[in-house]
Amino acid sequence: MALTPQDVARLAGLARIDLTDKELTRLAPQLDAVLDAVTSVSQVAGAEIEPTSHALPLTNVFRADEVKPSMSPAQVLSGAPAAEDGRFRVPRILDEEA
Repeated sequence: MALTPQDVARLAGLARIDLTDKELTRLAPQLDAVLDAVTSVSQVAGAEIEPTSHALPLTNVFRADEVKPSMSPAQVLSGAPAAEDGRFRVPRILDEEA
């Protein structure tokens, strides 16, 4: 079943995309080709093939979270241009009401 410009207009409306009539006419066969490609892949992938998000297995690349000694608050604030109540002092950028 081929997509019509009306089908594309419906999809565009759901996605809140404004398309001209010319764009709808041009995109209908292109989207139809994409759907055909997805259908052909779906036919190849049988029930015995587990769905995956990547072609290769991924492993966690993050390091282990280990507590290590770090600078004291006084050491950190010693390099700050301004500090107040144990925190960095920065210029106000928002109104009180915001």
